[in-house]
Amino acid sequence: MADLFDKFDGIIAERNALLKSGALDPFKVTMDQVLSETEAMIDGRHTILVGTYNYMGMTFHPDVMDAAEEALRASGTGTTGSRVLNGTYSSHVAVEEALKEFYGAEHAIVFSTGYLANLGLCSTLTGKGDYIIIDADSHASIYDGCAMGNADIVRFKHNSPEDLEKRLRRLPPEAGKLVVLEGVYSMLGDVAPLKELVAVAKSFDAMVLVDEAHSMGFIGPSGRGVTEAEGLEDQVDFIIGTFSKSVGTVGGFAVSNHPKFEVLRLVCRPYMFTASLPPSVVASAEKSIRLLMHADNRRAHLWENSKALHYGLRSQGFGLATPEAESAIIAVILPDQETTVRMWNALLLRGIYVNMARPPATPAGIFLLRLSLCASHTAEQVDTILEAFAAAANDIGLALPLPEAAE
Repeated sequence: MADLFDKFDGIIAERNALLKSGALDPFKVTMDQVLSETEAMIDGRHTILVGTYNYMGMTFHPDVMDAAEEALRASGTGTTGSRVLNGTYSSHVAVEEALKEFYGAEHAIVFSTGYLANLGLCSTLTGKGDYIIIDADSHASIYDGCAMGNADIVRFKHNSPEDLEKRLRRLPPEAGKLVVLEGVYSMLGDVAPLKELVAVAKSFDAMVLVDEAHSMGFIGPSGRGVTEAEGLEDQVDFIIGTFSKSVGTVGGFAVSNHPKFEVLRLVCRPYMFTASLPPSVVASAEKSIRLLMHADNRRAHLWENSKALHYGLRSQGFGLATPEAESAIIAVILPDQETTVRMWNALLLRGIYVNMARPPATPAGIFLLRLSLCASHTAEQVDTILEAFAAAANDIGLALPLPEAAE
């Protein structure tokens, strides 16, 4: 009888070879103690964190922690029920009100994770006879939402308005259509050309959903994401987001001005059949969201950090996924998996934690180290990160090309 695990033998062999090389396991790092938004103890070593998605540095904000503690003492550790049963507390209503205020939206619905938010909307909004059109580099949660639903799935080339138009032109004009986009793509940190993509979608009467998980908090004048920055808020039908990035806790959400949006609470299975978030989580999320409404200084400092690190790495000769700093994500492209693992390991030994990414999480053939910056990183920490990259490259004998940034 076939072992159902046999299909994973290649991955198992690859991981075993990696561990035999003496490298630490990039996918099994343990934070022994988290010291702040930007520092932790890992394997007994004081480490600067540059791979946590803690963009706005809210995880240790005293007001956010106080809100969580107060709710924990008042309402206990969990709800033990879904939102449609006993799992809606006043704190869940309050965080949805905060989201509506933040986005200037008529409706907001909170899910237990950002993954579930995409799973829920992608699988529920479209059904048999409809089409869901997605960017080829879409997040796994979008792909999984498509697989869970009954709509026909159409992919278009990454960030290509021309290919989106070509795909839409082939579809029946009378069919329901949902175009799913992301403001910032998490692997390469590149920003979608939303203005062009939304214009194409609307010219074919498609509804538009934008996942702003990696842009909420710091992109746009008020931190509402690329949709706001591009002046598209009155043209985008649904915005998806998460609490696990800039908000600094866990959970997911969707906001919309569609008059029938509230029916999702009665038909969206990932919302209906999942236990709701603990009161302490939603209380901290509400406080964080309200603070983000007035976080101009944090946003400005995060952009300073991103530009400084992006320019510094280019100046050292590292190849980056984007020619300029487009977001708080900086992807350092490396030639192969072995080099990527060795570089990741050398950085960790020097007290710098970054993310290592490889296919299928990245586009085919691309291996990278992904840095995600925080508004709480100091200029001195950015300098330390740059020094560690140069030293780690020397440690592993990585020859860097002539710097690009000298132009």
